[in-house]
Amino acid sequence: MTKLLFIRHGKTAWNLEGRYQGSQGDSPLLPASYTEIHQLAAALQAIQFKHIYASPLKRARDTATTLQQDLDHPDLPLTILSRLREFNLGKMEGMKFTDVEAQYPTEFQAFREHPDQYDPTAINGESFQQLIKRMTPAIKQIVAANPRREDNVLIVSHGAALNALVNTLLGTDLAHLRDRGGLSNTSTTMLETHDRGKTFKLLLWNDTSYLSREPDATDTI
Repeated sequence: MTKLLFIRHGKTAWNLEGRYQGSQGDSPLLPASYTEIHQLAAALQAIQFKHIYASPLKRARDTATTLQQDLDHPDLPLTILSRLREFNLGKMEGMKFTDVEAQYPTEFQAFREHPDQYDPTAINGESFQQLIKRMTPAIKQIVAANPRREDNVLIVSHGAALNALVNTLLGTDLAHLRDRGGLSNTSTTMLETHDRGKTFKLLLWNDTSYLSREPDATDTI
């Protein structure tokens, strides 16, 4: 049995400003976000982790390296996997949500509410199908490398990407990938698999109970 703890990166300047970051845009973590990552690490101290895997984007790498430093496991390795990066959002990256809604209303609405209708051609972006095809092999790789009952792993990635990935692993069809709602900055979502990645069970969704503040609308995507 492998347990996968999916962590969304800490809050960034662009999160606070309501801007899409995607796979190319990458604003820094807010100073307060490091405090929240420390709070997450404190909540995870009782768990023995085998490995940390992270997206190559700086906001995820900084979250992962802070967790690695805080967790009391001196030999805990960190591996960067390019497949764990955020959606390529093309022309929407760097734009405020309000401006995207005005300029690309069809894409904006479909991306948030109707993944099965999302066509990123006009924005030169990545579709949900393309993202799922890209990310799923990374999870298969991680589970194959950590197959034992006591193997717990941390996966630090991004809100929209993790939302699509986790729900797909749970067998949710494309039209309903967003039904559980968004994922907050510095949140934890946990899955387990008893059959080496053939099926997954949801243990925890978007947990932020360890944070000293309640997430607001700018935290969630």
